[in-house]
Amino acid sequence: MDDHHSGPVETGAPMNYEEHESTYDLFIAGTKWGTMILVVLLIAMAAGFFTTAGFLGATILFIILNIAGFLLLR
Repeated sequence: MDDHHSGPVETGAPMNYEEHESTYDLFIAGTKWGTMILVVLLIAMAAGFFTTAGFLGATILFIILNIAGFLLLR
């Protein structure tokens, strides 16, 4: 009824560490750039809605902050 195994049932395929590292690096880069873009978008939206900057001012602020963010985070 009860099977006793002396070792692991399935060991699986060997890890491809190069692929794992490249996937992790891609995930970290996407998280970093995505977070920067979302923060800049929120700042630009706050400037557009709560100040007299309006849509054009918020768009210009969005572009300027994205350029500054890309230069600082690379």
